[in-house]
Amino acid sequence: MFKNYFTVAWRNLRRNKAYAIINTVGLSLGIACAILIFTIVRYHLTFDSFHANRERIYRIITEFHDETVTHTQGVPGPLGKALRTDFSLMDKTARIVSYWDALLAVSGKTGTKKFREEAGIAFTEPSFFDIFNFPLLQGDRKTILAAPNEAVITEAVAIRYFGSVANAMGRVIRFDNKINFTVTGILKDLPANTDTRQQVFVSYSNLKEQNSYTASDDSWGGVYSETRCYVLLKPSVTSAQLDKALGLTIQKYYNDKDKQVWRFRAFPLATVHFDANFASAIDKRYLWGLALIGLFLIVTACVNFVNLATAQALSRSKEVGVRKVLGGLRTQLFWQFIAETALITLMAAVAACVIAWIAMPYLSQLLDVNLQLPLFNSSGLPLFLLLLVIVVTFLSGAYPGLVMARFQAVLSLKGGLSQRHIGGFSLRRILVITQFAICQMLVIGAIVIASQLYYSRTTDLGFNKDAVVMVPIPSQDKAKISTLRKQLAAIPGVENASFCFRAPASGNVNATGVRYDSRRENEHWSTNMKDADDQYLSTFGLTLVAGRNFFPSDTTREFVVNETFVRKLNITSPQEVIGKMLYMDGGEKKGPIVGVVKDFYTRSFHSEIDPLCMAPAWYQYISCGVKINTHNLKSSMTAIEHTWNETFPEYLFTYEFLDDSIAKFYKQDMLILRLVEILTGIAIFIGCLGLYGLVSFMAVQKTREIGVRKVLGANVSHILWLFGKEFSQLLLIAFVIAAPIAWYVMYRYLQDFKYHIQIDGKIFAASILCSFIVAALTVSYHAVRAALSNPIKNLRTE
Repeated sequence: MFKNYFTVAWRNLRRNKAYAIINTVGLSLGIACAILIFTIVRYHLTFDSFHANRERIYRIITEFHDETVTHTQGVPGPLGKALRTDFSLMDKTARIVSYWDALLAVSGKTGTKKFREEAGIAFTEPSFFDIFNFPLLQGDRKTILAAPNEAVITEAVAIRYFGSVANAMGRVIRFDNKINFTVTGILKDLPANTDTRQQVFVSYSNLKEQNSYTASDDSWGGVYSETRCYVLLKPSVTSAQLDKALGLTIQKYYNDKDKQVWRFRAFPLATVHFDANFASAIDKRYLWGLALIGLFLIVTACVNFVNLATAQALSRSKEVGVRKVLGGLRTQLFWQFIAETALITLMAAVAACVIAWIAMPYLSQLLDVNLQLPLFNSSGLPLFLLLLVIVVTFLSGAYPGLVMARFQAVLSLKGGLSQRHIGGFSLRRILVITQFAICQMLVIGAIVIASQLYYSRTTDLGFNKDAVVMVPIPSQDKAKISTLRKQLAAIPGVENASFCFRAPASGNVNATGVRYDSRRENEHWSTNMKDADDQYLSTFGLTLVAGRNFFPSDTTREFVVNETFVRKLNITSPQEVIGKMLYMDGGEKKGPIVGVVKDFYTRSFHSEIDPLCMAPAWYQYISCGVKINTHNLKSSMTAIEHTWNETFPEYLFTYEFLDDSIAKFYKQDMLILRLVEILTGIAIFIGCLGLYGLVSFMAVQKTREIGVRKVLGANVSHILWLFGKEFSQLLLIAFVIAAPIAWYVMYRYLQDFKYHIQIDGKIFAASILCSFIVAALTVSYHAVRAALSNPIKNLRTE
């Protein structure tokens, strides 16, 4: 029986090639997108899921409860040791301190090779590899990193540094031209779905040589954001007990004043990847939004199928009548149509797998991750594809199958069936409205996201970001900085240069407490401290609104603050703070406020402008901003590199233009926009396929009506309006449904930005105009062809 179903189904599809092609193309695109979206979602949902005791692993962060609640993903250096010694709740506790863009060097027969390790280097306690199950290929897991000056590297690093894994063991790696580490272990390359990005792990006991404060057991008062603490709880211990232990740690190691401010919070490893407290986080809402768009695409493709199948039902009425006269049952007719649908869906699924396989490298490049399409070596995707084929088959074929199974044999053979017997145009109107509504929601979303990103790129940031290149200062050597300053000033094309901690807008924030003038206590908010020389304001084009710039100096003697800083002091006029004293870092830095600069954006538009304080401090200068004349860009950059290499010959020269650095703030938003644009285009294309097929069917159904109208004097415009009127009404209804839904979703999206556009009527007007143009282009071919047809020929067709 089933063989007969599929044999007859194949014959029907061969007779109706256009119907089969339109449905197969639409379904294949929808299923391909579903496969790709499933791969993306599954990739993120499985982050760090391969660790054996994942449900017992927690990561701890720091919160500051002051005027507002702020946080950092790091913890004080001593926290891990305190938890290990003060409590018995944990099987293991591990600290790991990372430094990005590390300079590493290895010596060989051909000399010394230098490498810039972007993923950085991690000072790691041995227990880290007891908590996490990263496979060790060579070395003894029980002793790795237990002694000082040891290193564990991945396969990829071993090959890149030493040519092969076999040559790596026992070799020496030199970090930052000051610490030597011997390779005592080699890890299997870390999987893509882990938040651990470092590939070079070194002994934690050497941290004191890199940063004595972070390594100190008494450094409870400061937090370096890349200081992480992980705990592996005992099987019987709950998260509530861990939270209580963290609270007791605050009580033991902080004074009464700090106890009111400091908090430690523990996050299960399963939630780390999706929590905004962590730098590697991705918002889970975006994943569910992506999954919802995938569902929309499947629904759109299924709507096409139902529309075309019900529209074609009348042309198959005699076939149904003959089958019923010969004894065919309703169930047999129903399953016959389901078999046809299943055949189309299976063909579409095969095509979808091919499309997904072709698109996967481009998607991986777009997302900057190594995604795979595990059709045969994983149970997840094949099972998802099987369920998807079943769901699509019944979602697309159930209603048309039931409609044709209900046809009366006598009416079918006499040709007495009409639109009302297949549900009329009302059902197809609802389905077309659904399609249009989905497409318009996606179009509105794409326009809003694109407009917000355009606003982010073009809005005046309050400082000059064009033609400014940021170069690192790897060694805080006063004499070298002075020499480099003079040499840069002598380069033709260099307009100005400033040595500083970071650029005006940066993801790296040096937050510290501040006490103002005669007030007895620190303010209940922290300030973003930007150590910089006296050229900082002129290099980056910052505008003074009161006072003056600080005088040239190597140490902190004067301060310049921003307008937000003044407002946070509850002072209305910038002039009022000029000459007043500031005390930073517990009074270690102090001096008068000599100037107030106009507010500029200190981070991305996702964050509010920080209260800001600037002052000289040469030992904090880790960057140099160089303003270049664009007419001499190439020669200037060559000269800067040459000068830098002469000053720091033992380091590798790197640089980044400031506007490129700022663009990285919106990397995730740009990614969302690209995905939404692509998926919106596919949704519109699928909708147009169905619309094209439906209009072609309408043109055939209205052949006689068009002939009569033309004989009675109707011109071409009247005939075109016959087609346009129907779809214009449906388009407007769809817009009324889509607009408020899209407004709400995009309103929620924009709430993630502290500074954002307003959703106005122009966005909705652009959406409806785009929909009208696309629909008109899709409908026009068959509509014009029908309008220009010979009415005599039309009347003879029936």
